[in-house]
Amino acid sequence: MAGHTQRPQRGFSLVEVLFALVVLSVAVLGLAHLFTVAAHNNARARATTYAAVLAQQKMEQLRGLAYGFDPAGGAVTDVDTDITVQPELAGGGAGLQSSPPGALAANTVGYVDYVDANGASLGGTAAVPPPGTAYIRRWSVEPLPSSANAMVLQVLVMRAGPWAAADNRIRQSGRPAEARLVSVKTRKAP
Repeated sequence: MAGHTQRPQRGFSLVEVLFALVVLSVAVLGLAHLFTVAAHNNARARATTYAAVLAQQKMEQLRGLAYGFDPAGGAVTDVDTDITVQPELAGGGAGLQSSPPGALAANTVGYVDYVDANGASLGGTAAVPPPGTAYIRRWSVEPLPSSANAMVLQVLVMRAGPWAAADNRIRQSGRPAEARLVSVKTRKAP
C-alpha cells in the first residue's frame, strides 16, 4: 500500500447541520400551517354547501305551494300551509302570505325554521332557536311590484350556535358565511 495516500475524511460542519435544520424546520412549519388552513377551509366549504342544500329544500317547498288559477279563472294562493315544520301542515301557517318587513334580517315566526346538524327540522314556532340548532332558515315572500301575478321568494340559511361567531369574523373579511336563494314564482294558467 505504498502508493496510496489517504485523504482526510470530510463531513458536514456543525454550522452546516444547524443551518439545514433551520431550513427544514421552516419548511415543515409552513406545511403545518397550510394543512391547518386547508382543513378549516374544507370544513367551511362543507358547511356552506350544506346551507345551500337546506336553502334549496326550503325554496322547493315554497315553490310547491299553490299559486295559480282555478278553473273559473279566479286566483288561488295557499295562505295557510305551515312550512315551518316537517312534514308541512295544512293550516295554521303563513303559506305564501306576504312576509313582514325584515323577515330575512330577524327570526320572524311563520318565516323561520331551525335545523339540527343532521338536517332534521326543529320547527319554527319561536323567534329563539331551540337547543341543538345548527342552521337557521329564514324566508320572505313579497309581491312583485310590476305584476299582480308574480312574487319574489327569498331564502336565507345561516349557521347558528358556536359556529356563528366564527362566521361573523369571516363575514367581515368579505367571504360569504351563508347561503341565499332568490326566485320568482308566477301564477300558472289552468
